[in-house]
Amino acid sequence: MNRIFSGIQPSGNLHLGNYLGAMRNWVDLQHDYECIFCMVDMHAITVWQDPAALRAQTRELAAGMIAAGIDPEKNVLFVQSQVPAHAELAWVFNCVARMGWLSRMTQFKEKAGKNKENVSVGLFAYPCLMAADILVYKATHVPVGEDQKQHLELARDVAQKFNSDYGKDVFPLPEPLILGAATRVMSLRDGAKKMSKSDPSDYARINMSDDADTLALKIRKAKTDPLPLPETAEELVDRPEAANLLGIYAALLGKSLDAAMAEVAGLSFADFKSRLADAAVSVLGPINAEMARLRQDPGYVDGVLKRGGEKAAALARPVIDEVYETVGFLRP
Repeated sequence: MNRIFSGIQPSGNLHLGNYLGAMRNWVDLQHDYECIFCMVDMHAITVWQDPAALRAQTRELAAGMIAAGIDPEKNVLFVQSQVPAHAELAWVFNCVARMGWLSRMTQFKEKAGKNKENVSVGLFAYPCLMAADILVYKATHVPVGEDQKQHLELARDVAQKFNSDYGKDVFPLPEPLILGAATRVMSLRDGAKKMSKSDPSDYARINMSDDADTLALKIRKAKTDPLPLPETAEELVDRPEAANLLGIYAALLGKSLDAAMAEVAGLSFADFKSRLADAAVSVLGPINAEMARLRQDPGYVDGVLKRGGEKAAALARPVIDEVYETVGFLRP
């Protein structure tokens, strides 16, 4: 069976974009692949994190993933920092990757901005750790969005260069897993901006922890335009807020945009928002309730992560041993 690795940062405020863009897909993938799901807390500290908040957010993320339907018995669900092999392989990859490769990474340029000299070395070397995350399990496939394609290409470059440098096929070249048209969830306050956990307004996003009343209120207050709902997707051009809400509605129902629009064409936004709120509550309500239950049982969540870390470490250790033997490290 092909092996998938996928990671997500525990940076708080899990929202609808995380669910529709990643977690829901992971729930589907677990039936057809061997899946390794990782909370990448080592990536999180490339920018400063409050230690207590990071621990709480890691547990919250684990609870969200389990509540969304990821089975911790069927899959490997764990915290990156609990498996030292990630850092061990990342150092080897720091010595394989070239400065020029990392300097060209678009995400580094965006995050560093004009402050390049003051950002952490970790932020610059982030792609080497990401390559290690994937390759320490010899993962064959990685679900990727647009913003991660370049990182996966670098992981393939690192694997290929390592294999070439040492004349041995240690690592596979992981393939991107494209899951069809991505659900791109935008801000409820500005349809031109991606829904973000860092947005200062909580009304800009739907959190996975929002209860039914809060969900309905946020949808009711979501920005719209004065025109009625259109009949075709072509009519959504230059109407970002309408396009966003209709896209969310379609994704929650598991329907194509055209099929969802056929149901609501011509409705006022008030009537449509009522339907959208019902759809959101029906999908997110059970997740919210399970997250609330898991929040009251941190011992269970910690136990899941401990067992997941042990399974991950058992998979990673032989790969590290093979790498160390290959590069010429003296083994005990």
